[in-house]
Amino acid sequence: MHHDHDVLASGRHLELRSRGGWEFVHRRRGEGVVAIIAVTDDDQLVLVEQHRPAIDGSVIELPAGLVADQEDSASETAESAARRELEEETGYAAARWTPLPTVVSSAGLTDESVSLFLARDLERVGGGGGVADESITVHLVPVSDLIEWVEERIRTGTSVDGRVYASLAFLPRG
Repeated sequence: MHHDHDVLASGRHLELRSRGGWEFVHRRRGEGVVAIIAVTDDDQLVLVEQHRPAIDGSVIELPAGLVADQEDSASETAESAARRELEEETGYAAARWTPLPTVVSSAGLTDESVSLFLARDLERVGGGGGVADESITVHLVPVSDLIEWVEERIRTGTSVDGRVYASLAFLPRG
């Protein structure tokens, strides 16, 4: 990895950096991102929907969040962040966790990478909905209906994160 870069601008959460003549965004907090492919015992995928200011609209996504984004969480691992985010956003805890590949978000735009996890043996332990400033809606979608469900949401004006489609590569065929 090349770490030589110039900082062109800095905001509260993000930096605009330049490397080799290419401009890209870097998160100022956290040690990367986790995203969770959480599947219930009856083969439903747990998805979240929230308003995203960058696109000024609602987005269907995998539950996800930053690793070690709090002052007191510098030593947090990716898996413990995944466990925390799944419960905060969806109200589910999972007994079985499988690390999956780490993927890049949008390599032309940001240096961010996302560690994927498969979460099974789910149990509802809370209400979900996220932390203070988040307003998250939880959706349970049968894996067998996922493509049709997503296409219908897109038709009605909701955006969908590409990792929702990518989750199919790691799901049992139902």
